[in-house]
Amino acid sequence: MSEELFEKVKIDENYVRVSKDELFNFIVRIFVKLGVPEEHARMVADNLVMADLHGIESHGVQRLKRYVDGIRKGGVNIKPNIRIVKEGSSYALIDGDEGLGQVVGTFAMRLAIEKAKKTGIGVVVVRNSNHYGIAGYYALMAAKENLIGISMTNSRPLVAPTWGIERLLGTNPIALAAPMEDGYFLLDMATSVVPSGKLEVYRRKGKNIPEGWAMDKNGKITTDPEDFFAGGALLPLGGFGELHGGHKGYGLSVMVDILSGLLSGGTWSKYVGNTAEKNSNVCHFFMAINIENFVPLDEFKRSITKMVNEIKSSKLHPQAQRIWIHGEKGFLTAKTRLRIGVPIYRKVFEEINRIAEELGVEKLEPIKQ
Repeated sequence: MSEELFEKVKIDENYVRVSKDELFNFIVRIFVKLGVPEEHARMVADNLVMADLHGIESHGVQRLKRYVDGIRKGGVNIKPNIRIVKEGSSYALIDGDEGLGQVVGTFAMRLAIEKAKKTGIGVVVVRNSNHYGIAGYYALMAAKENLIGISMTNSRPLVAPTWGIERLLGTNPIALAAPMEDGYFLLDMATSVVPSGKLEVYRRKGKNIPEGWAMDKNGKITTDPEDFFAGGALLPLGGFGELHGGHKGYGLSVMVDILSGLLSGGTWSKYVGNTAEKNSNVCHFFMAINIENFVPLDEFKRSITKMVNEIKSSKLHPQAQRIWIHGEKGFLTAKTRLRIGVPIYRKVFEEINRIAEELGVEKLEPIKQ
């Protein structure tokens, strides 16, 4: 499938396109203006830009206002003292000091990678952090070092447990990345049917959400995103209907809370706050696995590549055009967008430029067509 067929070059009138480098530099300018050290600003920008490059609109620059508001309201510590509370040769516990989640997360995964290279496995758990962007970013950090990377985080309560209607669980994403002979396997999934950011995207566009994503505050399945924002709840991954969500996603969400929140001495999703609040106490879990401590790296890469190719070449459903592997669409999207520009929904583009104007920062300019 060609890049042009995958993402049409013709631009939707509701979007503008910007270059990847311009978008990155714009985000850095915003955070530096807010007093964030440039090195930290670049970490946040790299995470947000990766999301937009890979087509994860819900976690890209659309989130900028959320982070800016968090800093302005004092919910985010722009110069955190990220400290190692406990440490061993293959593990560490970190206190993020309410820093930007991308900064804390990058510090933690770098430490997990360092430990894995020395001992075979590095596990780092984090408490007292903030929203860290896309989980796959950190898993991919390890894969780029020829390790297997795992990343999880809890989040504020937006999801109801199976059979329930109360917001108790986070969307609690899980990511795993592994190196292949040519590229990477990258699984990055919420434990709810969709992350809340997807509903934000639909809300901005004035569109109904698909049935099965969310319920209203009384437990009725809804297609109106406003019902969710008025006190409804997302459904856990794995099905919907009379049971209101799948028990598998529900269980995985609890697993993430155990590994990130409880194991770190932090908290579980019910007690996690919003980015704009003090002590939001978002908690993360990171693991890096040194493949060569188990099998030779080349053998592993050949094996995972063979497995992926056999899956992709298996018999197709009559209505399908191809079988995708996890991460493949995102990497293809990124390759295309590096060439033709990153699309930003026009209302989001206007919003982030208003932020720039308020801060006295140079605005983001679209690519001239």
